[in-house]
Amino acid sequence: MPVPDQRDPELTRRSLARWLDRHLPGVRIPLLETPETSGFSNETLMFDAAWTDPATGAARREPFVARVAPAHYQIFPEARFTEQYRLMRVLDERTGIPVPPIRWYEPSAEPLGAPFFVMGRVDGRVPTDMPPYHMGGWVTEVAPDERAAMWWSTLEVIAELHRLDVDALGLGFLDQPEWGATGLEQRLGYYEHYLHWAYDGPQETALDALAWLKANRPDEPGPPVALWGDARIGNVVFQRGAPAAVLDWETAALGAPEEDLAWFLFLDRHHSEGIGVPRLDGFPTPDETVARYEGLLGRPVRHMAYYQVLSGFKFAVIMARIGQAMIDFGWIGAGDAFPHDNNCTRLLARILPGGPA
Repeated sequence: MPVPDQRDPELTRRSLARWLDRHLPGVRIPLLETPETSGFSNETLMFDAAWTDPATGAARREPFVARVAPAHYQIFPEARFTEQYRLMRVLDERTGIPVPPIRWYEPSAEPLGAPFFVMGRVDGRVPTDMPPYHMGGWVTEVAPDERAAMWWSTLEVIAELHRLDVDALGLGFLDQPEWGATGLEQRLGYYEHYLHWAYDGPQETALDALAWLKANRPDEPGPPVALWGDARIGNVVFQRGAPAAVLDWETAALGAPEEDLAWFLFLDRHHSEGIGVPRLDGFPTPDETVARYEGLLGRPVRHMAYYQVLSGFKFAVIMARIGQAMIDFGWIGAGDAFPHDNNCTRLLARILPGGPA
């Protein structure tokens, strides 16, 4: 959900060029794109940098992206911006996960008003959320074979992430022990806190889901794996059906791989059934997806119905926060039902055991 951007493009260009000069002496920024709107989470600035290579004297020009931490309105209670940068650097330098090349990090708010990091810009196309890709946008125009390739290749990235050695890569910083034991206890503790922070209003469906999740929490045998947190094709830059880069690691955590797989399936279900449109031809079914993923993971998945409800609950909390932001920005009235009655909460109510058929 976009909010109006208040950044002065020329001031931003000069500030960014001064900062970048310490990494690329003599650099110029001939092109900077500041968004007309910004999201509630990280802000994205796209720019080109031009400089002279001191070793060869050759002129260089390279496209970059700066991801800026939220400085004003936040969608999450804690931005965890440093953790996002640390994870992406590890993935870039030590794994085959296709993240953009990570270049530099600035922890100070002085240059751009908030901490930021710079990465290389990767060309390609990203499936749209507005409109959801089953309804409109370029995904509706490609062949079914390309849609299938997009789906399966993203699933392979997810499985590759889940096979990483968390200890060997030093990914323990993704854990959040202040919310409970690693995995489901921690996730439920965090999202319960998040729910009450997000929106001060009725939350019947989300609270019903939370009560059911607490009462029916299964065991999670096996060591925790690194979770993307927002695993979906809408966070992938595609080139001819293949992932050129996977994005948006701000909700990365440690837990059971089923949590990412369920989110992957639930968000696609939300973008089709949840908004009342059929899935596009070519996208594999949930059963086909689970079967393929089990082969990639090397074991059967467990308790997928539970993790589907967990996915719906987490997304309902996020939508509650978006609804509160819409109220705060004056886009809807204070008594509007959207924060607690929307496409996500209706879908959650349908899949919640004991809920409406």
